[in-house]
Formats: sequence, C-alpha cells, structure tokens
Amino acid sequence: MTVVERREIALVDLLDRLLAGGVVITGDLTLRIADVDLVRIDLNALISSVNENVPSPFEESV
Repeated sequence: MTVVERREIALVDLLDRLLAGGVVITGDLTLRIADVDLVRIDLNALISSVNENVPSPFEESV
C-alpha cells in the first residue's frame, strides 16, 4: 500500500472541501413499466457554501 491508499479523510473534511469549491449534481430517473414511462425526474442541483464573496440568493438586497 502506498501513502495515498492508506490516507483516510473524515466525512466532515470531505464535505468542507466539496462545499468550498461547489458541487454540481445532475441526474435523470425514469420509472417505466412495460415500456411505458410513468414517472420521470430530472435533477439539477448546485451545492455551494455562502460567504461574503458569494452572497445568499435568499437575502434581500438593500
């Protein structure tokens, strides 16, 4: 085993790294029975931290 393979990262550290840079999640889910599409879900999500440089979109501007 190399040093990289033995390295463990805590879940909190992983989430911190992901949120610092931002994560885009994209996916499609289709529920189909007998070749008939019953439900289709499209997912597009951007997950990022909010700070002074990137303000929250839910706060009102003055």
